[in-house]
Amino acid sequence: MKLFNLFKRRFLLLLPLLAIIGPGIISGSVDNDAGGITTYSVAGASFGLTLLWVLFLTTITLAITQEIGARMGLVTGKGLASLIREKFGIKWTTFVMICLFIANMGTIAAEFAGIAASLSIFNVSKYVSVPIAILVVFLLVTKGSFKKLERLFLLLSFFYLAYVLSAVIVHPDWTTAIKSIFIPHLDKLTSAYALTLIAVIGTTITPWGQFFIQDYVVDKKLAKEDLKIERGDVFFGSFLTNFISFFIIVACSATLFSKGIQIADAKDAAIALQPLAGQFASILFAFGFLNASIFGASLVPVATSYVITEAFGMESGLNFSFKEAPQFYGLFVLLLILGGLMVILPFVPLLTILVVSQAVNAVLLLPILIFLYVLSNDRKLLGEYANNRIINTILIVSVFGLSVASILYFISLFAPRLFSFL
Repeated sequence: MKLFNLFKRRFLLLLPLLAIIGPGIISGSVDNDAGGITTYSVAGASFGLTLLWVLFLTTITLAITQEIGARMGLVTGKGLASLIREKFGIKWTTFVMICLFIANMGTIAAEFAGIAASLSIFNVSKYVSVPIAILVVFLLVTKGSFKKLERLFLLLSFFYLAYVLSAVIVHPDWTTAIKSIFIPHLDKLTSAYALTLIAVIGTTITPWGQFFIQDYVVDKKLAKEDLKIERGDVFFGSFLTNFISFFIIVACSATLFSKGIQIADAKDAAIALQPLAGQFASILFAFGFLNASIFGASLVPVATSYVITEAFGMESGLNFSFKEAPQFYGLFVLLLILGGLMVILPFVPLLTILVVSQAVNAVLLLPILIFLYVLSNDRKLLGEYANNRIINTILIVSVFGLSVASILYFISLFAPRLFSFL
C-alpha cells in the first residue's frame, strides 16, 4: 500500500510535465521521415562516417531554432505565419508561403514515396499502398481528437529505436564513429558529397518544422510559464532526432560502405542489410522506414495546412471541426492527394523526390531563418523573452553556414567540374 501511494504521489507530480511535453519531441522526431532516412542511408552507404560531423552542428542549430519558435509561440500566443503577416505585411507573407508550399510539397511526396518503397519490400504495389495510405492518414487526422493524435505521435517517435538496434547488431567501429562526429571531412568535397551534405542539413532543419513547433505550442494552449519545461522538451527532441540519424549512418557505413555497395534509397538499404547483418536487422530497418513515412505523411500536411490558413487569417487547427475550418481541412486533403499523385505517376523518379527535396528544404529555409532572426529580436514583441547574444551568434553562424552549403549545392547542380578546383 505504501509503495502504491508513493507511486501515486510521484505520478501526480509528473502530470504537469506530461501535459506540456510533446511538441519538441514530435517535431524533432518527424525530421527523421522518409526523406531523412533515405538521405542518412545514402550518406552512410556512399560516404561512410565522413558526414557525421554535420549532425553535431545541425543538432545545435535545430535546438536553437526550435527553442526560438516555441518561445515566441508561448509568449505571443501566435504562430510564426501570423507574426510574419503582422510585422512584414501580406506580400512578404505570400512569398514565405510560396517557399513553404514548394518545400513541403516535395516533402509530402517523399513521405508517400517512403511508404511505397518500404511496402514494395513485401511485394505491395505503390498503386495499392499509396491510395490506402492516403485514406489511413486522412481518417487518422480527421477522426481523432488532438490529445489522442498527440499520444499516438509520441508513441511513434519511440519506434525509431529500431534503428539503434539495427546499428548495434552490425557491430560497427564505435570509437571511429564517435571521433567522426567532431572531425569535418571537407577533403571529400565533390558534387555528390555537396548534394548529400546539404540534404542532411535540409532533412534535419526543415522550413515546415519551424512553423510547426510554434503553431503546436499555441494549439496546445501553453503559456510562457511553461517555457522551462518546453525548452527541455525541445532540446531533448532535437537530440533525439540526430541520435537516431547517427545510428542510421553508422549501420549503413558498417555494412554497405565497407562492402562497396551503392544504394538508391532506404528500401535498398533494408534489402542489402539482410545478407550482411541478418534478416532481423533488415526487418527492423524496413519497419523503421515504414513507421517514419506514415509519421511524416500525417504531420507534414497538417503543419502545412496550419501555416497557410493561419497566414491568411483563416481558422486553422485540429481543435476545430471540418465545418468550422473548411479551408484548413480542404487544403490538408489537397496536399495528401497531390503528394500521392506525384508518387503514383510513373514518370516521377522516387529517388529524386526523396533526396533532392531535402536539399531544396535547406535552400528555402534561408529566408525563413532571416524572418525568425528579426522577429525573435523584437523587444516590443517579446520583451525580456527576446534573444540573447549567444542565441543570436548561433543563429547568424547557422545562416552563414547554410548560405555556403546552398552555394555549394547550386555549384553541384550547374557546374560540378568546379569542385576539382576547390
